[in-house]
Amino acid sequence: MTDYAAATAFLGEWGRFQQEVFFLLCMSIVPNGFTALSIVFLADTPPHQCVVPAHANLSAAWRNSSIPLEEDSHSGAVMPSKCSRYNVKDVLGYSNRGLLPGDDVNLTHVSTEGCLDGWEYDRSVYVSTIISEWDLVCDDRWKNPFTSSIFFGGVLTGSLVSGQLSDRYGRKIVLFAATGVMTVATFLLAFSQSWVMFCAIYFIVGTGSISRYVSTFVLGAEILGPRVRTIFSTAGVSIFFAVGYMLLPLSAFFVRDWRMLLIGLTLPSLLCVPLWWFIPESPRWLLSQGRVEEAEAIIRNAAKKNKIEPPSVIFSPQQKELQLNQKKAHNICDLLRSPNIRWLSVTLWLVWNTVTIGYFALSLNTANLHGNAYFNCFLSALVEIPAYILSWIMFRWCSRRLSLSSTLFLGGLFLLLIQLVPANLIFLAISLEMLGKFAVTTAFAIVYAYTAEVYPTVLRNTALGTCSMASRIGSIIAPYFIYLRSYSVSLPYILMGSLTALVGLLSLLLPETRGMPLPDTITHMQRFPGCCQKKPYTLTQVSEEKENPAERKSLVV
Repeated sequence: MTDYAAATAFLGEWGRFQQEVFFLLCMSIVPNGFTALSIVFLADTPPHQCVVPAHANLSAAWRNSSIPLEEDSHSGAVMPSKCSRYNVKDVLGYSNRGLLPGDDVNLTHVSTEGCLDGWEYDRSVYVSTIISEWDLVCDDRWKNPFTSSIFFGGVLTGSLVSGQLSDRYGRKIVLFAATGVMTVATFLLAFSQSWVMFCAIYFIVGTGSISRYVSTFVLGAEILGPRVRTIFSTAGVSIFFAVGYMLLPLSAFFVRDWRMLLIGLTLPSLLCVPLWWFIPESPRWLLSQGRVEEAEAIIRNAAKKNKIEPPSVIFSPQQKELQLNQKKAHNICDLLRSPNIRWLSVTLWLVWNTVTIGYFALSLNTANLHGNAYFNCFLSALVEIPAYILSWIMFRWCSRRLSLSSTLFLGGLFLLLIQLVPANLIFLAISLEMLGKFAVTTAFAIVYAYTAEVYPTVLRNTALGTCSMASRIGSIIAPYFIYLRSYSVSLPYILMGSLTALVGLLSLLLPETRGMPLPDTITHMQRFPGCCQKKPYTLTQVSEEKENPAERKSLVV
């Protein structure tokens, strides 16, 4: 299998077969863009204040004055309190005596109480959200970021489970099983009867979402040739994800009820079901499992679509025998078994974790930015398109390691500069935040593609799933970075900026994979750190390793 690229070179890079696989896999990612950040609108907090009970029979003047005024911690403006009201009995007593608020009574001396009768919400933007549905405000406002963390907890679980299932049972079957789980769970989510029920189902949605994304990514990376794989793993899947993300605020703009929005989000996934008959299994994975005949059948079908006559023997008897001898079950423990792969894995986990914190914290923060929430979300999605195009350009022509390091460092720098912007220059602050999102998004696309190149076929899906799993620690705590705004508006940017810039410097230790063939076994992996790599792996090493066992032993990590 180490000669897989050479054995299948006759197919070419961009025939009909590769075009179908490329676009069908990219299209299957669009629903992920819908679902991953839908919580921005599902759990947005509309303006609210305490309900003044109708049985109090207060006049309009007293009803309007029964809510105390407070200074907003963000804007500094004086606004009606969201979580307290003047004592209704005291207010009713003044009203029954014929007194008027302001002129006859100074209400600042009246005691206050909580919203004992619930809250009333501004319906001008949303018909309903889960916040207004279950009153997740004031003392229960912690449930808002916790809901997002529940979703990312499901993503963490899916990252761990799906990678190993995919390496054992196949990329294709896990891809479509995850699609079914995500679609059904999203539909059931719309019928949640309580916040606890919503969180339980939302956890399953997160599990299916990441399982689908990682399986799609690895399947395309293994089927497509080197040049097309670079486009697919950077700009391809990412741009289609961004398209789904851009369609989210457009859909939410016309569907203002959270339940109907969720039902609408299930429709794109249903359109992916017929793709089962058009997307093949990964021939590389089939070979890694010793299923040589099935792999050859897919290659011959690809040659037929490309109108190319395949050779009579695609994989030589020696290759087939080598595959049967090398067939071995791998698991997550192999990522820590030796010092080389262990340091590589730990460093990548830190990079993934930091990138995920920056990406999701900035994405979830769009509802808190000045201006229209729908436009801000659309703008946040729109900046991802040029970011993914840049990631492909950098991945195609620049050093992988330097591309990842520079985008992370610049992203951190932009976020650190936000705290220096005067409060009245809102446009400049938003511009710096979008530049930070642009840089972090570019790094996100690069690290996905880079990780697929670092790890071998026998561990690739497990490694990607594990990296994704490790990064979910970041995505789980990302909503709480935004929650820190309640203490200081600049605090989230200081923490995210510092962490992102430092990890950008740390990523310089990673090995360089540009120009290297895709490794198939653990022995073909690059050494850590990349700056100390003396002899990169090449296809010609296959024969050398057979002739020189001592050299082969030195490559084992």
